[in-house]
Amino acid sequence: MGLAVAFLLPLSFYMIARMLSKDSINLPDYYGVERVDSTMKDGKLETDTVYHTVADLQLTNQLGDQVSLNKDLASRIMVVDFFFVACPSVCPRLAGNIGMLQKAFRRNTKNEFGIDKSVHFVSISVDPAHDTFQALRAYADRFGANHDHWWFLTGDKQSIYDYARNELKLAVGPGDGGAEDFIHTEKLVLIDAQRKIRGYYDGLDTVEIKRCADDMVLLTMEKVKKRK
Repeated sequence: MGLAVAFLLPLSFYMIARMLSKDSINLPDYYGVERVDSTMKDGKLETDTVYHTVADLQLTNQLGDQVSLNKDLASRIMVVDFFFVACPSVCPRLAGNIGMLQKAFRRNTKNEFGIDKSVHFVSISVDPAHDTFQALRAYADRFGANHDHWWFLTGDKQSIYDYARNELKLAVGPGDGGAEDFIHTEKLVLIDAQRKIRGYYDGLDTVEIKRCADDMVLLTMEKVKKRK
């Protein structure tokens, strides 16, 4: 199944591009309803659903650079996960699957949609007190991360935990980001270039990884189509 993700992606690009050109494709849903606005137009009640826009987060990446997710990655699609370096089982599997996605998209750097420049992988430490940027650099190298397209981030714990709970809407239980608070989730979150949440995936399930890959392709092509 892991190899299938890499080998089937070129076919996914081709098939999805054909469907998109005919306006016959279902794009990934939006998540995180904030409110539903109602207006009267020509005597008819019309509703408009407003979805959550993910706020910015400023942290330090594995190169020691201070980065802003919304400013430095403006116009990029993001795939976000949470991990910690000392995690013995779940996190290495999660990183391995994200590495598989990275390799699959790298195969298509010369395609007309410029996929590799449109997608950025973001892995955020939930144990920032121990996960220094030097530790993150070693971890990133362990999984063959392209430092230009896959960030491993550390920083203020309360900001990170608030981002996971209140911005990405991950159901990880209540907490205040204090010393006793701890988040551990295998979820991947897909965020579009407008910072809307477009998908949640089990990062340990290769079938879900393939679904995430397909949705990433769709969002990239959605972005291309909007530019035309």
